[in-house]
Amino acid sequence: MKVSKIVYWGSTGLLSALLIMSSGMYIFNNAAIHQAYQGFGYPTYLIYPLVVVKLSAVIVLLTQKNSLLKEWVYAGLFFEFVLAFFAHVMIGDGEQMGAIIATVFLILSYLYGKKIFIIKN
Repeated sequence: MKVSKIVYWGSTGLLSALLIMSSGMYIFNNAAIHQAYQGFGYPTYLIYPLVVVKLSAVIVLLTQKNSLLKEWVYAGLFFEFVLAFFAHVMIGDGEQMGAIIATVFLILSYLYGKKIFIIKN
C-alpha cells in the first residue's frame, strides 16, 4: 500500500508540476506559444482558457480524493495530451515527448489513485 501511495503522489505531483510549468509558459512566453498555435493551425484565443483549465485541473487533482469531477479532469487531460502529441507529430517539430511523459504520469496517477482510494473506502 505504501508503494502505491508513493507512485500515486509522485506521478500526481509531477503531472501537476508539468501542468503548472506549461501554464506559466503560456502566460510568460506568450509570443512563442502564439506562434506555435498558428503553426498548428489552432486558434490563438484558446491559449488563456487553456491556462485556466490546466490550473483548475491541478487544483482538482490535488484536492479531490474520489469524485466525478476528478474523473472528468483525467478524461479531459487525456484528450488534451493525445491531441498535443498528434499536433506535434503532424507538423514534425519533434516536441511530442512532453505529451508522452504527461500521458504516462496521467495514467499512473489515475490507476494508482483508483487503487489506493478504492481500497481505502
